[in-house]
Amino acid sequence: MVAVTIVTLAVAGPLFTAGRAIIAAQISREQLTASYLAQEGIEYVRAMRDNEYLAAYQAGGTGISTTAWSNFLSGADAGSITQCRTTTCTLDPTRSMGTGSGFSLQPCSGGACVPLYLVNGVYSEQSGIAGAVQTPFTRTIRAVDVSGTDERIVSTVSWSFHGISYSVTVTDHLTPWQ
Repeated sequence: MVAVTIVTLAVAGPLFTAGRAIIAAQISREQLTASYLAQEGIEYVRAMRDNEYLAAYQAGGTGISTTAWSNFLSGADAGSITQCRTTTCTLDPTRSMGTGSGFSLQPCSGGACVPLYLVNGVYSEQSGIAGAVQTPFTRTIRAVDVSGTDERIVSTVSWSFHGISYSVTVTDHLTPWQ
């Protein structure tokens, strides 16, 4: 009986440790994925700013940088972050950045943002595509006015694992080109 107890304790300790190591590895994998998704949100908004500059440059005239910055902050087209200054937005990079109804940056409807789906190796909000697998991740984008020439972009990815909520937040400051 004593030998069985000793063997049980000798086996249970390493098994418990191995189980905890597997959970820690899964959490680390999800944190890494979340940090990449949050950084992608920042990079996408930066690309929106850059596209506005390129559009203003192609149009020509004076004050190109000022015009582009103004369009980026409060313009009426898809290159504007105006909607994300008053509410939290969500990002689906598989949608068009251009004009039309399929803007990539959309306000979260009813305060709840859509979870991300993995579609052919790309994270998207589109669940209706064949082979789309829902992930635990939800990404939000928020723009905060710092000054007339400084906009803070906050990209947050949140998820839940074994009933515990986690989140990764990446913040960056965007300014006009000149």
